[in-house]
Amino acid sequence: MTEETLSNLLHEERRFEPPAAVAEHANLKAEAYERAAADPEAFWAEQAGRLDWAQSWDQVLDWSDPPFAKWFVGGRLNASYNCVDRHVEAGRGDKVALHWVGEPVEDKRDITYAQLKDEVSRAANALTELGVGTGDRVAIYLPMIPEAVVAMLACARIGAPHTVVFGGFSADALASRLEDCQAKVVITSDGGYRRGSASALKPAVDEGRAKAAELGHTVEKVLVVRRTGQDVAWDDEVDVWWHDVVDSASAEHTPEAFDSEHPLYVMYTSGTTGKPKGILHTTGGYLTGASYTHWAVFDLKPDTDVYWCSADIGWVTGHSYMVYGPLANGATQVMYEGTPDSPERGRWWKIIEDYGVTIFYTAPTAIRSFMKQGREIPDRYDMSSLRILGSVGEPINPEAYVWYREVIGGGRTPVVDTWWQTETGSIMISPLPGVTHGKPGSAMTPIPGVGAEVVNDAGEPVPNGSGGYLVLTQPWPSMLRTIWGDDQRFKDTYWSRFKEQRYYFAGDGAKKDEDGDIWVLGRVDDVMNVSGHRLSTTEIESALVSHPKVAEAAVVGAKDEDTGQAVCAFVILRESALDSGGGDGGDDIVAELRQHVRKEIGPIATPRQIMIVPELPKTRSGKIMRRLLKDVAEHREVGDVTTLADSSVMDLISKGLGSGTAEG
Repeated sequence: MTEETLSNLLHEERRFEPPAAVAEHANLKAEAYERAAADPEAFWAEQAGRLDWAQSWDQVLDWSDPPFAKWFVGGRLNASYNCVDRHVEAGRGDKVALHWVGEPVEDKRDITYAQLKDEVSRAANALTELGVGTGDRVAIYLPMIPEAVVAMLACARIGAPHTVVFGGFSADALASRLEDCQAKVVITSDGGYRRGSASALKPAVDEGRAKAAELGHTVEKVLVVRRTGQDVAWDDEVDVWWHDVVDSASAEHTPEAFDSEHPLYVMYTSGTTGKPKGILHTTGGYLTGASYTHWAVFDLKPDTDVYWCSADIGWVTGHSYMVYGPLANGATQVMYEGTPDSPERGRWWKIIEDYGVTIFYTAPTAIRSFMKQGREIPDRYDMSSLRILGSVGEPINPEAYVWYREVIGGGRTPVVDTWWQTETGSIMISPLPGVTHGKPGSAMTPIPGVGAEVVNDAGEPVPNGSGGYLVLTQPWPSMLRTIWGDDQRFKDTYWSRFKEQRYYFAGDGAKKDEDGDIWVLGRVDDVMNVSGHRLSTTEIESALVSHPKVAEAAVVGAKDEDTGQAVCAFVILRESALDSGGGDGGDDIVAELRQHVRKEIGPIATPRQIMIVPELPKTRSGKIMRRLLKDVAEHREVGDVTTLADSSVMDLISKGLGSGTAEG
């Protein structure tokens, strides 16, 4: 990537000032940036002080053996105690911790902090009875039910690192994770509800356990929650019902304080080699980062806010901003089991109305799917309780940002567009809603305490208006400590490119605009080379989404004899455009969209092909699988589709290639 990268592209003039009421009562004020920059360790010590420590630390940061960091050295604490017990001891036991909403509309539970403490204690005692001890790994393969939160906190309580595997992953994916972290116990359920029907989970665990055994690892016990009542195969030697062992266990349990660097969890993320990477997070630094950022970035007022993060606990967002961050902060939050459109398209908005949600955090892919449906559906609901909106996952297109702010937020709510990763553990770059003005599409600046920069190949900061590599320039408490069982891969993957500067780099490109604000552009791999010009798929996608007829777009670079690579776009139209007859993929709409990109960015970015499609290939976490679209654009056999939420999408796209593609 060169300095000229992306320097001439999208120009955003819109600005949204912080609302006066938010600015006046903001948890963090503008002075925090300078205070954190002047003495980062003192700043982070202050944030760690928001937690309860059984023993204080001797040293804030040990960076003597980079890239291996140790934070709050000598300190001891328990993550579960910080998430439940301390709130009960402070007299807030009757406060609701979780408003749980099942996908079947009649399924609802309100769980107070006192009730959560008792349930976590029972689960901790039950796991101990099943032979789980400090340091043993426990795999969690559950739907979005309260027992998932209980299981995580019970593991943390007894010092057993957990690895949560998303409930949509296959038996093969589960087996590789069970084997890699040598899980002793798996916690699962008979099934969960998704799109109106019960979907089984335990069969995948049975198959995954068998495959792990073939790899040489034996899972000793499987703890099963009864959720759907489906019949399940049963092995009395291994399988145990949750209601048999947890419900009968004692609610008395004294949590043990563990070293700040004691492993809290391993979260697997996809690796380029095909072997998943087990990202290791430890206790003190991670909990400090998750609780501080949740409080600061969302301006959390725990006494009055009702918070909702729509992420699944199988992803890091669910860990940091649905379990550890909110509960450490004593928040009241919503937890929803199902999909946004079941049993009706307005389900999310009804939940916001019913529970008076004040802070809502979701992904751009969800926002764009709602844009596609039109504003008539959300307009039926009263969402005036909302005061802060958040975006997480991939960069949010400016038009999706504005739609989210105007339609869901009523034109009055700040949007915090957050950049972070599984590896960073907590938010690194984001506006602060009471301090920073909003700029659609830009993650803005690193939050207080975090150092981030956009650099060139030599590791030097690029000037404003230029693009390069996004790096983190200094250690932060919630940083990953290593890749489970593979220190060398940890060094090679994240620290080798800018080893001399000791910069962390995980593969994202970015640009600084004329104000010096950061625009994250996605993976460096998603940058195309068209006639020697480096173009970002993200910016061309944003140009397409800014057209009033477009709901979503994905862009790939396909081989081209003349230009090296050519821009190929796959576009989903808004339902309003389909209703008006523009959805046939005909020449008129394609020509209109090509001209629109040409006007927004320039002739060099004009797509060679635009294909109107009904859906895009997405993983279950909402990320677009561009490599599969590249296979289609280059007329290759489509690759592995097992990680897609809906594998039939690729058949629809491939079938439409002849009729729905326009050449330019």
